[in-house]
Amino acid sequence: MSYEILLASESPRRAQLMGGLGLPFKVVETGHIDEHYPSHLKEGEIARFLAELKSDAYRESLSEKQILLTADTIVWHRERELGKPADHHEAVSMIRDLSGSTHQVFTGVCLRSNHKRRSFISVTDVTFSKLDPGEIESYVTRFNPMDKAGAYGIQEWIGFVAVEKIVGSYFNVMGLPVQRVYTELKSLIVKE
Repeated sequence: MSYEILLASESPRRAQLMGGLGLPFKVVETGHIDEHYPSHLKEGEIARFLAELKSDAYRESLSEKQILLTADTIVWHRERELGKPADHHEAVSMIRDLSGSTHQVFTGVCLRSNHKRRSFISVTDVTFSKLDPGEIESYVTRFNPMDKAGAYGIQEWIGFVAVEKIVGSYFNVMGLPVQRVYTELKSLIVKE
């Protein structure tokens, strides 16, 4: 692949996942965006909207051999989005809510070249076992998951002890459905 991928993300997990694909990429900044979305959007529509908003915020011109990749991941549970927690108390509350139930993780991805723009949504169902209050408090204190949607990182301790079942891409829950990204990139480049 003779293209360079511009990963517009501050997430170290997304950079790690992109590195695993073995494709040439570099991390770039889009600048600060207001991550609010229209109230009528639900589930994956929110993630796609935010990924496209991030893409639109990137004002640098792309060369003929560059593709901009933006993404946003949300947790959807009981008909509402669980974003990044504001503080320790909210993180504990979110995990308490997820404990003993199934939720969905949606990642919206937007790929843009000089000639095309393509976006898609990936969904993964995640079932948590029941966690006791001490386990929840310990996790939030030790891992400080304030930068993670739903207040957890599946690659951390909680993923080892609480995730009973996962249907869909594990990497999607980490923040980037890399298999689908790879497939979409190949398709986009072939059609360029």
